[in-house]
Amino acid sequence: MAGLFDKQAEDYLDGRPDYPPHWYSMLAALTPTTLWLGMSAPATAKLLSVAEHYEQVIATDVSEAQLKCATPHPRVKYLHTPLSLPDDEIVRLIGGEGSVDLVTVALAVHWFDLPTFYPLVTRLLRKPGGVFVVWGYHIPTVSPTIDPLMKRFLHTTLPFWNEKVQLAFDGYKTLPFPFESVGLGCEGQPVSLDIPKKISFDRFLRMLRSWSLVATAKDQGIDLLSEEVVKEFETAWGGPQVIASVTYKGFMLAGKVKL
Repeated sequence: MAGLFDKQAEDYLDGRPDYPPHWYSMLAALTPTTLWLGMSAPATAKLLSVAEHYEQVIATDVSEAQLKCATPHPRVKYLHTPLSLPDDEIVRLIGGEGSVDLVTVALAVHWFDLPTFYPLVTRLLRKPGGVFVVWGYHIPTVSPTIDPLMKRFLHTTLPFWNEKVQLAFDGYKTLPFPFESVGLGCEGQPVSLDIPKKISFDRFLRMLRSWSLVATAKDQGIDLLSEEVVKEFETAWGGPQVIASVTYKGFMLAGKVKL
């Protein structure tokens, strides 16, 4: 996924939803001390309240552009981990084998090289007791006027799909997840979790602009969010000043290393 979100890093930070506080409490009840966020930094910025539950949070990203958008926090250590960095060096930087209580990846694991990443998670997790959690969310449901436009817009992105995106659109139901369930979903059966939000039209538009599919199309000279498309969305929204209640349909898988 290196470079996929560099150009729209600020849109990612401003447009993507943050996560319900009770999610963090739920995960903290499973694990005690050290957390590794193996994920994109703008999403990491939305997880800073999780630091209330952990003595140390280590957030990594392959992209320096994304890390520049991350929000500083005294308990959070940000690390640039380019794809060229050997796994042994990543383990050393994070704290050594068996040093992490919780590993989380938010709406990103589908981009990873799983045969490489999963053994890395296994090395870093404390045993017994360490937990690995991945989650994501579908495009939001908004209203009877916006939702059909979203469906039509989504169709325009299909020529620019990477096959890995399908894992996210499947709600991680087809994501390989060879970890022992801890009661929050299991391979093939992620747990469903709603993310209700109130958002402005500008934030909704930034969410669309943050999509890798939109950026890929733009790199090929095609503006999926043309002035005409944006205007149609704005009219259906009810105007730029309207704050709408939306629901992102989340999904989560959590597990521990099989011993």
